[in-house]
Amino acid sequence: MVEVKAELVGNLWKIVVDVGQRVEEDDTLMILESMKMEIPITTPITGTVTEIRVKEGEVVQEGQTVAVVEP
Repeated sequence: MVEVKAELVGNLWKIVVDVGQRVEEDDTLMILESMKMEIPITTPITGTVTEIRVKEGEVVQEGQTVAVVEP
């Protein structure tokens, strides 16, 4: 199990994957908006998304776990 964390504070603009979806290393899981810039949150491993812990429109904090990916 790998917890995917936000690298900075921002508004969660869009979630682009679903729970149960297979993802490849470096695929974009969701997009943060911070200071009018779009910052992708990517997965560090190939696997299956087992949890999404945030909702679109939510403000996420630096280091907050936003998703879980199982190899």
